[in-house]
Amino acid sequence: MSKKSSVKLTIVGEEYTIRSDEPAEHTRAVAEHVDRTIRAILDGGGASDPRKAAILGALQLTDELFKERATHEEFAEKLRALSAEVRRMLPPAKR
Repeated sequence: MSKKSSVKLTIVGEEYTIRSDEPAEHTRAVAEHVDRTIRAILDGGGASDPRKAAILGALQLTDELFKERATHEEFAEKLRALSAEVRRMLPPAKR
């Protein structure tokens, strides 16, 4: 079982203490990304209320996640096809 770490974070001026199985550096990096995303929405005029900006930020981050997953799946499919092609080129004893 992995050890949970507690990390104090600040996101859009609010302090949070997060317990996570991930290393503290990872948790901080995630929080910084969330903070930057929400602040960009606030600074860009997408929303003036931090809670609305947080929702818009969550939508933006989820969009990024879905796009990365699709890219990953496309890459994995191409890799499977290439692997099958290479396997066909190998002599039967090496397949």
